[in-house]
Amino acid sequence: MKTLLLNPPSFENFDGGASSRWPATREIASYWYPVWLAYPAGMIPNSRLLDAPPHGVSVLETVAIAKDYDFVVLFTSTPGMHNDFKLAEMMKAEKPSLKITFVGPPVTSHPEDFLKKCSAIDFVCRKEFDYTVKEFAEGKPLAEILGVSYWENGKIVHTPDRPQIHDLDSLPFASEIYARDLDITRYNVPFLLHPYVAFYSTRGCPALCTFCLWPQTISGHAWRERSVENVVAEVKRTLELFPNIKEIFFDDDTFAWKKSRTIKICEEFKKLNFTWSCTSRSHTDYETLKAMKEAGCRLMIVGFESGDDQILKNIKKGATAEMGRKFMKNCKKLGLVVHGDFILGLPGETRETIEKTIKYAKELDCETIQVSIAHAYPGTELYTYLEEKGLLRGEMTDEEGHQLPHIEYPGLGRGEIMHSVERFYDTYYFRPKVVARIVGKALFDGQERKRLFKEAKEFMSLRSKRKDFVKAQMNQEGGSHKGV
Repeated sequence: MKTLLLNPPSFENFDGGASSRWPATREIASYWYPVWLAYPAGMIPNSRLLDAPPHGVSVLETVAIAKDYDFVVLFTSTPGMHNDFKLAEMMKAEKPSLKITFVGPPVTSHPEDFLKKCSAIDFVCRKEFDYTVKEFAEGKPLAEILGVSYWENGKIVHTPDRPQIHDLDSLPFASEIYARDLDITRYNVPFLLHPYVAFYSTRGCPALCTFCLWPQTISGHAWRERSVENVVAEVKRTLELFPNIKEIFFDDDTFAWKKSRTIKICEEFKKLNFTWSCTSRSHTDYETLKAMKEAGCRLMIVGFESGDDQILKNIKKGATAEMGRKFMKNCKKLGLVVHGDFILGLPGETRETIEKTIKYAKELDCETIQVSIAHAYPGTELYTYLEEKGLLRGEMTDEEGHQLPHIEYPGLGRGEIMHSVERFYDTYYFRPKVVARIVGKALFDGQERKRLFKEAKEFMSLRSKRKDFVKAQMNQEGGSHKGV
């Protein structure tokens, strides 16, 4: 079947799925590569990977494109699913014979909900879907395909789960599909060099963080490796396909999990003389970090989450605040850049723990940070816990896809959590040494000046909307957030 693998248009500047671990419209427009869709796209002849959001493809344009295909694989997300339902219905109305499947985290956790809410969906694929959609495209009956849910004789049928893929070397190179179907200049993440290319070297994450979407829905906790030789081969191919890229980003759940593998792969990367970045946890030791730096590693994304050890225990982070301090000390010594991720509103959060985390972030002094509002996605342990406790409130996003606090604790309201996010950013970035660091870069780099100006405009626009939300919540809660 002629197949369209689709990351759908949704909210403006919405990075909703296909690789985004935190589906939302960002403070600053950011787009990650649709890595999950690239692999089956490489296995199905006459396929196309359409990543609508970064390429500016509208809903009507998407419907027109879909008319030329027999089968659409749509990667959905919890915030964007209602828009995706409408799109599926429009595609089906335009071409009734079109087969449509939804893939992604929410259909894994609640397949029946999707089938009941949208009649345009022919079936959904649970968990890893690479070979699932390939088999359907080849004409295999749904009853014989593992990992699908569909209607049959008025009842929903679930075939047995598909085993995880362990031979990752058997998958095609995502970079080949990028070269065929995507414009890499459309992908921008503020802390990564532009243009960049991203793909996986592993799947799964052994860590048990209760909030983390991917390991609990699609990729699983079993950490599966591509061989070093296979990863090196894709790096070489990527550098051939895109000679002008500034860096390669390894978008694994956690790249530097296994010390022996990381050091081995760094030995090979060192021979290639290229710049790269990756994900990491704060348990990575000095010897490993040193090997990474010497092999061309520039930056790591690290989830510190909170400066309070009890909150870290509550979310099963498997790390302590002190580990973060030691990790950052080693990174600064080696000259490795760190983008630090923090979350406000996790179980156990209070006004005092928020202050503690802000102070902790300043102490770590990462080059850049992201401060997220805790989101409990269906299918995660965090969602189950909060639902049982009756702590979930309101919508997860606003009408434009921006994060809203949807968790409320006794003594800590939704407005207060939102206000704390803004204050976190203010107190972090408006420190004299950080301002000097940013201005210093802009003075000597014209492209950096343009980027910073654009990002500042986007951030201030969202800041204004957040302030409106805080005021509305303050009126509802009958309190004041001054000094909080």
